[in-house]
Order: sequence, then structure tokens, then C-alpha cells
Amino acid sequence: MAQFELTFLGTGTSLGVPMIGCHCPVCRSTDPRDQRDRSSIYVRTPEMTWVVDTGPDFRRQFLRNGIHQLDAVLITHPHSDHIMGFDDLRPFTFGEEARIPVFASPATMDGLRHTFHFAFDGRNRYAGYLKPEPHEITGPFQLGATTITPLPVEHGRVVTTGFRFDRPGMESVAYVPDCKAIPDTTRSLIMDCGILIIDALRYREHPTHLCVEESIAVARGIRAAQTFFTHISHDISHASLSADLPENIHVAYDGLVLMVE
Repeated sequence: MAQFELTFLGTGTSLGVPMIGCHCPVCRSTDPRDQRDRSSIYVRTPEMTWVVDTGPDFRRQFLRNGIHQLDAVLITHPHSDHIMGFDDLRPFTFGEEARIPVFASPATMDGLRHTFHFAFDGRNRYAGYLKPEPHEITGPFQLGATTITPLPVEHGRVVTTGFRFDRPGMESVAYVPDCKAIPDTTRSLIMDCGILIIDALRYREHPTHLCVEESIAVARGIRAAQTFFTHISHDISHASLSADLPENIHVAYDGLVLMVE
């Protein structure tokens, strides 16, 4: 297998695509690349596997992609489109002593503890219940041979955590799904990365997300070798945007797999 295999489980924004009640051309599109679950990725390495975010489509995403193994969970921030499938982690904690490690910033972990208090408060520990093992992120950490560096970015009034993934001999992969601005300290951590996966909500500006023009500027400024757009709304047709992008910038889609050696 590849040293690092990344699957886009979802590439959509908080409402998903198609959006309920909408009859725009993208929501009615027959191109499967225009059907977008809420944003999430799944990573598989020779030592272990993990998911970034557990949105409302988590169960369907795992079933659709035939995923049976999960060793850890990373959460970017506690907005509902990134956490509301959290309880569907239960199959990975079947058994009295089974736990699933969950990594999040202190503020995000507080949000998880508030929303899913029943999983964290220690009162319900039946064999079939969700039993998370919380790990608060305060700096880089290891999952197998992969070093994971947190990437704090601005998402409106909220600070979200992207992640940079590094393995010996492998180009860096950075995942930043919900972002409006990248602080200089974070930008320095992803300069010249091999693969940048970044928020590109729509063509028009948005107060809490990067628009397409802004995302292109970020990719060029960082000098990423390859860039993939995610967290995409129904304003964007996959085929139309793909035709207009530079050669090294791509529109991700649900089910796309990147093999990184």
C-alpha cells in the first residue's frame, strides 16, 4: 500500500450538495462530482488509520467507502457540520475496555464534551456505547510514523485547526477545510508543501470562508506543488471550475483518493 492514502469522504459545505429545496443547476446536476457530503477525510497508512471530522454524513461515508478500520479521530472545530456524526463512532468502541482516541484543541474538546456529554461524563460505559479517549492538542503529535502538526486558522470569529501530515521521505500534506484567513505563523508551517487541501466555498466573497479567488491566491503564495479545493457550495459546478483552474490546482470530489509516496 501507499505510505499515505487520503480519501475525500466529503467535499461539501454545511448544507451539503444538493441542498434541500434548491433547484439550481448544480443541485440538479447528474455529474456525481457535484454531489457533496459534508467535508471530511480518511487517512490510511501502513501503521494506522484516522478520520478528520465526523459530520452528519459520517455513517454513510464509511459505508459507501467500505471502511472497516479506524484507530483515531481528529476534529477541526465543533461546528455541527463537522461533529454531528460523532456518536456513529460507536462500532469502533464495542467492548467494555474499547476506546477511540480523539484529538482536538482544548476549545474544540470543550465543545465535544458539551454536545456529547453522555460519552465523556463517565456515567454510561456499557459495552456498546461510545467511549472516546480525549487528547487535547497543544502541539505536534504522532500517529504511527506520521507527525501531525496543528494549523490554527481564522474561520470568522472561530479558530479552527487544520493539520499538516509528515512522514519520512514523503512530501507534506496540509488539510485546511474551514478558513477565512491564515496567520503568518501558520502560513510558515505550510510553505512549499507538496499537497494543500483548502477551503474554497464559492466564487463570491464570504465572511467566514475563502472564496475561489482567495484560495487560488493562498495556493500561489504558499507555493504548494498541488492544491485541492474542498468545502464547496452549490454555487460551484465541478466541471466548470475545473476547466478554469491552473494546471496544479484541482477541485476535489467525494470519493477521490490521493496516494502519496
